[in-house]
Amino acid sequence: MAVLVRLAGAQDAAPIAAIYRPYVAESRISFEEAPPDGAEMAWRVRGERPGFHPWFVAEEDGALLGFASSAPFRTRPAYRWTVETGIYLAAEAHGRGVGTALLTPLIETLSRQGYVAAIAAITLPNEASIRLHEKLGFFHTGTYRQVGYKLGEWLDVGLWERELAPRTSRPSEPVPYSSSRP
Repeated sequence: MAVLVRLAGAQDAAPIAAIYRPYVAESRISFEEAPPDGAEMAWRVRGERPGFHPWFVAEEDGALLGFASSAPFRTRPAYRWTVETGIYLAAEAHGRGVGTALLTPLIETLSRQGYVAAIAAITLPNEASIRLHEKLGFFHTGTYRQVGYKLGEWLDVGLWERELAPRTSRPSEPVPYSSSRP
């Protein structure tokens, strides 16, 4: 059966939490230290501004293979045209093109919404994530050195940016993704 990519909803919160759990509990990739449960993930999927920061899931035979998320890059108002993205895959989804299938519609949706840039913060090293992001047009803009401590080591975070739209002198406000459909 083919992989279906769609917008995430509240019903996806528990499977999203299950996919994310090993990244939090067993790896350096996420800087969280306690895996969030389904209720917390439902809140994150909904977002502080519902409709403005879409999440996508990849599904095959009724099981989720991964998710791609977006969130405000920073909370100060001048940052509102920039978003941060994240992507996490179930172990069985690695190397199957699921990452590309998830990030592509997320990037397209964010662009239609009026965001001008997407930022991916990648714990280093993570060659698979770097390759995926660069394949989709992200470029390295800098590295925060030893900013996180997890599992007994100080870790670097690289920043990759993807241009979504030209900068204008009077940018329009981003719109909800439901209003930005083609």
